[in-house]
Amino acid sequence: MQQATPTLSRPPALWRRFVLTLEMIRFEHSVFALPFALTGALLAWRQAGYPAAGLWARLGWILVAMVTARSAAMAFNRVLDAAIDARNPRTSARHIPAGLLSRSFAWGFIAVTSVLFLLAAGMLNPLCLKLAPLALGVVFVYSWTKRFTSLSHVVLGFALGIAPAAAWIAVSGSLDARIGWLTAAVTLWTAGFDIIYSCQDYEFDRREGLFSLPARLGIAGALGVARLFHLAMIACLAALAWSLALGPLAWAGVAAVAALLLWEHRLVHSDDLSRVDAAFFTMNGWVSVLFFVFWAADILILRLRS
Repeated sequence: MQQATPTLSRPPALWRRFVLTLEMIRFEHSVFALPFALTGALLAWRQAGYPAAGLWARLGWILVAMVTARSAAMAFNRVLDAAIDARNPRTSARHIPAGLLSRSFAWGFIAVTSVLFLLAAGMLNPLCLKLAPLALGVVFVYSWTKRFTSLSHVVLGFALGIAPAAAWIAVSGSLDARIGWLTAAVTLWTAGFDIIYSCQDYEFDRREGLFSLPARLGIAGALGVARLFHLAMIACLAALAWSLALGPLAWAGVAAVAALLLWEHRLVHSDDLSRVDAAFFTMNGWVSVLFFVFWAADILILRLRS
């Protein structure tokens, strides 16, 4: 009896690898920084007094720039950390260590998204294009920092924190020092929640000689620093609202962010990290979205009144 010829497994189609890449970079987490970038754009629009008709195209290119820069940075991080991820039980199933995606495909994705980011920057204005390589450098360099500094969390925070300032430049063509308060706020917010998330790797980081605040200070000490960072974030948001003379809805947004961060810290304790995912993913998603809703409403109302 003739036996059936076994079917050789075929490599994943390009679309399948693209979908796997979106999973690898946690594409849905673009929601963390994007609302703050859009807020920066709206604040610049309010200050400059541009007509609304010209704003939509700029917001579209800002969206492209944000998504492509983050995608390139996350893919770069996954490539650079593939060997470390393979040794960490928590991350060993990630796409490159698990063999679902090749390094060469990931490098190709990084190249394509980086070019698209530069294209989006060029479509915004000349200053954005000049600063675009520097922005890529900032988001890429974070991936090395855990190898030599416990302040890697702050570097990651700054990589996201430059987004509102970049969006301000994209709309106005120049930089206003006051938007620095929002850059500082996002930097501190991101650094705080990254510290919380990295507590899961406390033992692994110490064993591997990697640098993180939990590895240096212990979990309890690191969580204390995260709380201080988030308190400072609220102070920065208040300073921004005051410096730009924003209305009651913006202040309500600051209060909403403070309440969410308080709840986030109630979810995580040094002796109980079981709810880190809820604190990291769910609460921070709500922080960024609610902040944008309150501040966008305030900006639009103030603009209509003026």
